[in-house]
Parts: sequence; C-alpha cells; structure tokens
Amino acid sequence: MSEPQLDREVRWRLAVLRHVEEVSGNVAMTCRYYGISRPTYYKWLHRYETEGVDGLRDRSTRPRRSPNATRADVVDKIIHLRMAGTAGE
Repeated sequence: MSEPQLDREVRWRLAVLRHVEEVSGNVAMTCRYYGISRPTYYKWLHRYETEGVDGLRDRSTRPRRSPNATRADVVDKIIHLRMAGTAGE
C-alpha cells in the first residue's frame, strides 16, 4: 500500500473518531453510518489515545512467532536431500 493511501486511511479513521466526539455523540450510530463494528471503533480509539495518529495505521497480522514450525536443522536436511536427489537426473 502506498504512503498517500495509508495517510488517507488514517485520515478516514480519525474522521470516524471525531464524528462521535463532535457530531453525533453516539458510537453505535456513527459505526452504522461508517459501516464499521463497535469493537473496531473502540480498538481505533484505544490506539489513538495511547499512540496518537500513528496508532491508526494498519498493522501486520503476521504471527510474531510460530511454535509449531519445523526446526531449521530439519529444513536444511530436507533441502540437502532434495538437492541430492535432483543432481542425478
């Protein structure tokens, strides 16, 4: 996603937060109007309160670790065996 598009997304989320504060005063109505869920609104609000505008940027959903991943030494051995198997062809 390009930087201007990220900025547009942040501005839109900030507009949603401000709509509750300045226009409607009602979270449920604002969420229906913007087509988002209330948990999403409160997630954005919490991030905005703790991190400021940077908290409204998209975050990766990639896991930080993978406890069931195959160990590196096993992967290396598999690669070695596959390469050895294709060398004779």
